[in-house]
Amino acid sequence: MKKLTLLFSAMFVFSPIASADILMKWARKPLPIDLQIEKERILFVDKNVRVGYSPELDNKLRIQSTGGAVYLKATADFPKTRLHLVDVTTNEIILLDVQAKASVANADEPVRLVYENKVENQGGTYNQDAQPSDEPMPNARPALPAPAALTRYAAQMFYAPLRTVEPLEGARQVAHRLPTPIKTLLPALPVRATPLLSWQLDNYVVTAIRLQNQGQSRIDLDPRELQGRFYAATFQHHWLGGYGSPEDTTTLYLVTEGYPNQSIIPQSNAYKPKKLKKVTTTVTTTMK
Repeated sequence: MKKLTLLFSAMFVFSPIASADILMKWARKPLPIDLQIEKERILFVDKNVRVGYSPELDNKLRIQSTGGAVYLKATADFPKTRLHLVDVTTNEIILLDVQAKASVANADEPVRLVYENKVENQGGTYNQDAQPSDEPMPNARPALPAPAALTRYAAQMFYAPLRTVEPLEGARQVAHRLPTPIKTLLPALPVRATPLLSWQLDNYVVTAIRLQNQGQSRIDLDPRELQGRFYAATFQHHWLGGYGSPEDTTTLYLVTEGYPNQSIIPQSNAYKPKKLKKVTTTVTTTMK
């Protein structure tokens, strides 16, 4: 009877139990997230966040965010790549280093984030003793016209460290609804135009578009050569080097009234430059 009792106790201790969430503590260091191809993984963030990611992950990673949870599903393998989760209420940032492999241990176990005091803020401030507050966030919109403020914000999102990006109250990421590539934007130049991300503020939308020289000669960029109906256009750099050089790529920021797909000449139609070309304002972006 004594031996039977001991055997029963051992079975109870080592019997399988339901898997629990993997806890990861955010302490201002990027959190490693491993994904297995074709297997969805859930991140319980417990915040309403939007997800920023590199364009290289297009068609490789499906991202969905709702109700304080982020759902990640890799459709192909990719090396460690930085994602950032931005709290839509406070603009606080959480950094993730995500990679996808053919096989990952415990790939189906959810990840739950726990926090150490206050999360890093986009403005770069961090207060270890700060406590959550019900006070409304101060108005972070700069004293600039909306098109200029949007252009500045988009340029910082692409070229400035995330912790230095100045929050822009009211700005939100939207779908650009544009074809890839855009063949009617600079039809007279050997340039490939690839839409990246769009942000909206009031009735204005800024769209970041990657421009890459497909030829070997230097190209001086002139907003008057853009085809379409745009409120403003700004180049991050004013020229492109030959294809294959470090200077062959830059970013164009197009500001439109409403969604940009209504301002781009449809690809199926023949364009008429003199009738449809309209760039009313050129905004110069100054980054700190």
